Amino acid sequence: QVQLVESGGGLVQAGGSLRLSCAASGRTFSSYAMGWFRQAPGKEREFVAAISWSGGRTYYADPVKGRFTISRDNAKNTVYLRMNSLKPEDTAVYYCAATKFIATMGPSYEYWGQGTQVTVSS
Repeated sequence: QVQLVESGGGLVQAGGSLRLSCAASGRTFSSYAMGWFRQAPGKEREFVAAISWSGGRTYYADPVKGRFTISRDNAKNTVYLRMNSLKPEDTAVYYCAATKFIATMGPSYEYWGQGTQVTVSS
């Protein structure tokens, strides 16, 4: 069982930056690949970024490539999402999720956090 708690969301102006954190419980965090997803009002949840258990592989959705960076610290049981050059269209609830094998599809993930709101004003 893995419990996930996101933090770091908030209100930021376009062009600004935020860093999201996702703290995981349990001793097996380092054996899970982690992902970030987001859901904007009236839209379906979409993949943002994923990282393998070792941190050696990362994947990004096209809209965030070059602006967002996913990373993890297994000693701290935490995964991060650094978001730069934020745009109003990045406004969404951001969720972290855990899976045994790195993936870009939501149904592949077993555990989910409650989400943190990110709002980017123009």
